[in-house]
Amino acid sequence: MSSFESQILYEDNHIIAVNKLNSQIVHSDKTGDESLEDMVKAYLKRRYDKPGNVYCGLVHRLDRPVSGVVLFAKTEKALVRLNKMIKERQISKTYWAIVKAEPPAPSGTLRDYLVRNERQNKSYVTKDVNRGDYAELDYELIAKSDYYNLLQIDLKTGRHHQIRVQLAHMGCPIKGDLKYGFGRSNKVSSISLHARRVRFVHPVRKEILEIVAPVPREPLWQYFEEKVK
Repeated sequence: MSSFESQILYEDNHIIAVNKLNSQIVHSDKTGDESLEDMVKAYLKRRYDKPGNVYCGLVHRLDRPVSGVVLFAKTEKALVRLNKMIKERQISKTYWAIVKAEPPAPSGTLRDYLVRNERQNKSYVTKDVNRGDYAELDYELIAKSDYYNLLQIDLKTGRHHQIRVQLAHMGCPIKGDLKYGFGRSNKVSSISLHARRVRFVHPVRKEILEIVAPVPREPLWQYFEEKVK
């Protein structure tokens, strides 16, 4: 099994789900680094022995320093249906985030309006409801260590850097996230945000599908994963 194949969480004739590493880019960019999309296409060519093009439709993205579940469609029909489900908020996305500061309440709902600054590649909370895009998430404190807290986030909307900016605005910037106010970087080029789980009705088979991504192989992540079991 190749190192990439070990990242595959689920695959059938219509969908492939991959556990993205926090160093990988999802889609090709100006860095020229090999993307997760490139890796999926290369894998499908090997699997089906197709030297030419194979169908690989990206359903959603994660920021480069974020790890966790990424969905790809293997057929155009599946991509169209999954895109419709994303738009209609029929795909449940759950994230884990490690933060240092304890939230003001053990659970709650964050509702903000966000403005994106393209030049800075950053989003901000605004009080101007006519200028910002509505952003909503639920959070829950699910585990603690001596110095850090693990939050579970259920995303209700999908805005640029939404979890990062909303948690920071609450006073809980994500570990390693210098852009949104954490004091120091992680040892690896990452932030401690992980797309833990997606849950949705399969676009073809019409059965409920839940895909869970193991956390990164780092001591603090491993500690929290064991503690939550």
